[in-house]
Amino acid sequence: MKLLKTALLGTVAAAVMAGAAFAQDKRVVTWNADYDPIPLAAAEALIADFEAANPDIDIQLTNFDHEAYKNAIRNFLTADAPDLANWYAANRMRPFVEAGLFADISDVWAANGLTEALASSVPSSTIDGKQYAIPYTYYQWGIYYNRDAYAAAGVEVPAADATVDWPTFLANCEKFKAAGIDCVTTGSSALWPVAGIFDYLSLRTNGYQFHADLAAGKISWTSPEARAVFAEFAKLQPFVTANHAAIDWQDAAAIFVQDKAAHYVMGNFAVGVFKEGGMTNDNLGFMMFPEITAGIARAEEAPTDTIHLTSGAKNPEDAKKFLAYMASAEAQSKWNAAVGQLPTNKNATVDPADPFLSEGFQTLSTATGGIAQFWDRDADAEYAKAGMEGFQRFLVQPEALEEILAQLEATRLRLYPQ
Repeated sequence: MKLLKTALLGTVAAAVMAGAAFAQDKRVVTWNADYDPIPLAAAEALIADFEAANPDIDIQLTNFDHEAYKNAIRNFLTADAPDLANWYAANRMRPFVEAGLFADISDVWAANGLTEALASSVPSSTIDGKQYAIPYTYYQWGIYYNRDAYAAAGVEVPAADATVDWPTFLANCEKFKAAGIDCVTTGSSALWPVAGIFDYLSLRTNGYQFHADLAAGKISWTSPEARAVFAEFAKLQPFVTANHAAIDWQDAAAIFVQDKAAHYVMGNFAVGVFKEGGMTNDNLGFMMFPEITAGIARAEEAPTDTIHLTSGAKNPEDAKKFLAYMASAEAQSKWNAAVGQLPTNKNATVDPADPFLSEGFQTLSTATGGIAQFWDRDADAEYAKAGMEGFQRFLVQPEALEEILAQLEATRLRLYPQ
């Protein structure tokens, strides 16, 4: 394995040529990525394992910083494509698929039984019935709850592995409010945290496909289905921390750890912050977002990182062999253990001593309805921002619903002319 580090597109071609000379008689697979130090080390370890098992293949990884990668990816995919490129699932990969820059790898999925092994990620890896991505890591969102806040309000703590239905959750919110405790906290000054709440309401009210289509600008904000999501949002609105628009997510975390809020709709990355604030596995719990519309297949929110075969790949066969390895339970168990995230392969393993990783893995691996990527990944940037501004305003001014929906619909029609 030869690691090439650069943030400038102009140096990539020369670096790859040098790598090819280094490889000599080995077959080269080039891979562009944008890893931070810890995941980079994890990727290097997997490359070493793969090369040891395939001594005739040399994986050459060129690592960019995040911003350089986002700015360079379209250029290098069209000018001098590597064999493999990192990106994201679902609507974030769609523009590259539709531009013919990411290649169909349905054969890799079929040959390796990935439809079964990566079952939860099939919808987010598929466009028009074909697979274009290998998802290898994600992390769960859901509801984290404070057992001490439950005790203070006299509310029964959810039993292990039990699901709480929506009417019960809202009835409990009334009890928390009566006890002077916020049922749900969030900090929306940066907008994105409130999108997590909206996303789950949308997924639970109408299902994954509706939500994906809404984020893609295919559905009117004034449709009955969209209005139904806001109807459920309105039921929750009175129980959310009142000054959420003035605080960030870490401020809301402080409210949560101080027993002033019972629940926080958030991603697993926040667990470390909760524990730094003094919470432990004894008083911190995790639950799936409640079912709202009965019978809808359960979808979850789990931003997913992916690897893609490029249409300009010079060595597609060996690149596909590496993709199959990255999809394996063995590789995903090792990579995700190193970075503290979750494997998408349901046959992989996670640290049983970490209850939140274990519960998250079970939650995501059994989600038959699909995996959403989070609003600001599922929607294009301008549309995502408009949506999040609308969600935040609704939490502050639910009486302005009609104006909010009209503004969102006007934005949709401007960005996606009918």
